[in-house]
Amino acid sequence: MDNKHEYKIQIDKDIYSVDHPILTGDELLKIANKEPVERFAIYLKIKEGSPQRIGADEKVDLRNPGVERFVTLPLDQTEGFDDRREFTLPQGDLDWLCNTGLSYELVSEKNVLRVVLYGFPLPLGYNHNEVDVNVRIDPGYPDTQIDMVYVYPPIALADGRPLNALSQDQFDGKIWQRWSRHRTPANPWRPGIDNLSTHFGLIEEWFSREPRKA
Repeated sequence: MDNKHEYKIQIDKDIYSVDHPILTGDELLKIANKEPVERFAIYLKIKEGSPQRIGADEKVDLRNPGVERFVTLPLDQTEGFDDRREFTLPQGDLDWLCNTGLSYELVSEKNVLRVVLYGFPLPLGYNHNEVDVNVRIDPGYPDTQIDMVYVYPPIALADGRPLNALSQDQFDGKIWQRWSRHRTPANPWRPGIDNLSTHFGLIEEWFSREPRKA
């Protein structure tokens, strides 16, 4: 009688079946064809909290509840990758960037640091379905707030109504559309709480709000 049990796991967007309940980080990477494994990191996605990085020889027990979804990340220290990682961020921000599933870069230009996300989805009501976005990381972050958002290509409302408080910003050889949206005294930056993910929560609200305005 065959008592072999099959375990379903998701790595990035693909589903795999395995018959062994305990796998290492490197074994998971090999299952997902992320080789050489030294060029990748793999994270366990959990329902609450940031993804948890799994070490190369660290064992994961697939029999534990909630252990079935993983996401990989190319390591920028390895030669051969084009994505720019020209500065670092707190680990929680890096985990959040990894969890978005979007390509991103950390770019320093003229001593100004920017986080760039590519293919950021927009809600209905715009002339584009997705855009590239960037935010500035000013000295003192994460105690110093992140402000505004920069969009490329420039976007407009599909119904022709104007968008207010926009201007141009040159960065990385492109002219970006700067959205001058700021926190209010009622919603200040909260050091120790706010970070890249909470700011992008605001950005999503800014993008969602404009098409709804009467």
